[in-house]
Amino acid sequence: MTQQYSIDTLLAQAGNRSDKRTGAVSTPIYLSTAYGHHGIGESTGFDYTRTKNPTRSVLEDTVAKLENGDRGFAFASGMAAIQVLMNLFKGPDEWIVSSDVYGGTYRLLDFAYKNNNSVKPVYVNTASLAEIEAAITANTKAIFIETPSNPLMEECDVAEIAKLAKKHNLLMIVDNTFLTPVLSRPLDLGADIVIHSGTKYIAGHNDSLVGLIIAKGQELCDRIAYIQNGAGAVLSPFDSWLTVRGMKTLSLRMKRHQDNAKEIAEFLREQPQIDSVLYPNKGGMLSFRLKDENWVNTFLKSIKLVTFAESLGGTESFITYPATQTHMDIPEAERVVRGITNTLLRFSVGLEDVEDIKADLLQAFAQLK
Repeated sequence: MTQQYSIDTLLAQAGNRSDKRTGAVSTPIYLSTAYGHHGIGESTGFDYTRTKNPTRSVLEDTVAKLENGDRGFAFASGMAAIQVLMNLFKGPDEWIVSSDVYGGTYRLLDFAYKNNNSVKPVYVNTASLAEIEAAITANTKAIFIETPSNPLMEECDVAEIAKLAKKHNLLMIVDNTFLTPVLSRPLDLGADIVIHSGTKYIAGHNDSLVGLIIAKGQELCDRIAYIQNGAGAVLSPFDSWLTVRGMKTLSLRMKRHQDNAKEIAEFLREQPQIDSVLYPNKGGMLSFRLKDENWVNTFLKSIKLVTFAESLGGTESFITYPATQTHMDIPEAERVVRGITNTLLRFSVGLEDVEDIKADLLQAFAQLK
């Protein structure tokens, strides 16, 4: 019987002693693109690195365990992972998608549908089961949700949506980037596929671009593996190694991110310059709105410890301006209707001392006139 370890143990031991020949504790970086065969039909299990690489396999096996999936797949970016999932479908297939979805996902779905007869995105408030069910048609094949959503931090009931998906024979895809398997395991709640921008919390250090898919079901996993190999947008051995190394501290980092975010959310609610704070009381991500659009650029120029940057989930605190960065490809009128106003800022709360983060925000607020 295989020992069932806790997630903290799985993370700390990620990749350890994966090289049985040498007993190396840290998993090696296998840069070889080709692997020798002993004879016809006598493969070592590794043939060509696009198909399978020992370092990438360590990462893929680890994330599958973390999410309680059957197989994991690592890609060159989160968007490459979503592209692979889109290739499971074709027009006139439809996805029901969170209306508050990452702008890059919106851009890819919108472009592919309009230009390549790809899957049609149907945007609804996926926090509402009634709205989801009302949007289901004969062409609907999947439900795609972010929870919490990006950037409005709206939460969806994964278990109830999964029941609805199964009722209508739909695949359920959950973007778990913001919470990670430390705080949420959607496959345990009935989802079929989990995706991550592993660039963010999983790798955790703003030094590697990573996309991950974890799925359940032999047939579904085989289809994803076939497309991964054929399309070829796989993660490099070095980035695979960086990700394995980074996620060894994921559990510790998520606890600190969350503790800091909870305190910063309360702090922001007390500031006279703040109109509203959006925080689901879990994870390290929050958003807030300033009271005056004219203050935004001054505020972003004034922060010193916190970095004005487009990513999230690293050790450092980042603030992003969705209107001109992550969600700029959504037409302004549509973006504002969705709640992504020109006063909205997204805050990836880092691991710094929380009092230092507060002090930086206070000195920036003091510049707003």
